[in-house]
Amino acid sequence: MRYDDKTLVVIGGGSGIGLATAKAFVEGGGQVVIGGRSLARLEAARERLGAKARAAAVDLFDTGSVAAFFDRLDRIDHLFTPAATYTIAPFDHPDEAALASPFDGKFWGQVRCVRAAAPKLAPDGSVVLMSGAASARPPKGAALYAAANGAIEALGRGLAVDLAPVRVNVVAPGTIDGDLWARRPAEVRDAAFAGQAAGSLAGRPGTEAEIAQAVLFLLTNGFTTGTTLFADGGYSLR
Repeated sequence: MRYDDKTLVVIGGGSGIGLATAKAFVEGGGQVVIGGRSLARLEAARERLGAKARAAAVDLFDTGSVAAFFDRLDRIDHLFTPAATYTIAPFDHPDEAALASPFDGKFWGQVRCVRAAAPKLAPDGSVVLMSGAASARPPKGAALYAAANGAIEALGRGLAVDLAPVRVNVVAPGTIDGDLWARRPAEVRDAAFAGQAAGSLAGRPGTEAEIAQAVLFLLTNGFTTGTTLFADGGYSLR
C-alpha cells in the first residue's frame, strides 16, 4: 500500500513492533514521527528510517512530557501506541505498585497519548492501541496484566464511539520473536517461545513484521473501527 502525504506517529517507534511499523509506513511513501524514552535509541532508529522520519523523546508517565511531544505536531493522520514499561506480578504480591504496573505503564500511557493527540488527528485519521493476547487467555500469575490488556480493548471500543469519525482499533499480539524478547535472559525467552509454540495454532512465535502488517491494516482500512485484532497465531483459541 501507499501512504504518500500521510503522517504516522509511533510512540515506541525506536525498536520492536513500533520500529517495524514505522519502517513499513516509510517504505510505502509516508512520513513518521517516532517517540520513546531513549533518545539514543530513537536517533539510531531515525537514521535507519531515513529522511522521512523525525524523532523526539517522550515519557508516558509524565503528562507534561506527552503534551509537549504532541504540541510539536500540526497534524496527525495515524497514531500507534505500542510503548509500555511494566512488570507482571501475581495477584497475591504484597506491593500494590507492582500490581498496578500494567495499568500505570501500559493502559494510562496510551490514554495520555490519545488525549494529547486527539485535537491533531485528521477527521479521516485513525488510532491503533496495543493490548495483548493475555486478555483472552490469561497465563497463571498475570491476572492484573490480563486485566490491563482487557481494559485497553474496552478503551478502544469506547474511543471509537467518542472520537468518530476518527477510527480507533486495538492490536493484541501473542508472543513475538523480536527486540523485546531478545533483551531478556535466554532461558526466559526460550521458555516463552516454547509455550507459544505448544499453546498456539501456528506453532511458533510471531514476527515483528507480521504484527506491523496487522497494525497497518487497522490504521488504513476505512471501514474498521472499534475492533480488536488478535494477531496471536491462534494462542487465544487453545
